[in-house]
Amino acid sequence: MTEESPEVPQSYEMVSVRRTEPPPGAEGTNWYRYVISFGGSNNIQGCRQGNLNVVTGAVEEIVAQLNERHRGKHGRVHLVPTPKQTPKKN
Repeated sequence: MTEESPEVPQSYEMVSVRRTEPPPGAEGTNWYRYVISFGGSNNIQGCRQGNLNVVTGAVEEIVAQLNERHRGKHGRVHLVPTPKQTPKKN
């Protein structure tokens, strides 16, 4: 017998949050570039303004929402049909 490891579902993960220059057309200071990875080879990159703690928290929230949406596509909801009622006869 061969023992198979259970399939681990892929999920989004925060890879990095680093200080950067403002994106073109943006003003202000305290800009951070973040990278979110899915499956190791697919990355989402973005910029956000704020202090490191605020930006990190916002990116963690984005990651949580992406994972929730991703997992929802795999039958998260279990629908159970309700029996139809037949009309009563007098």
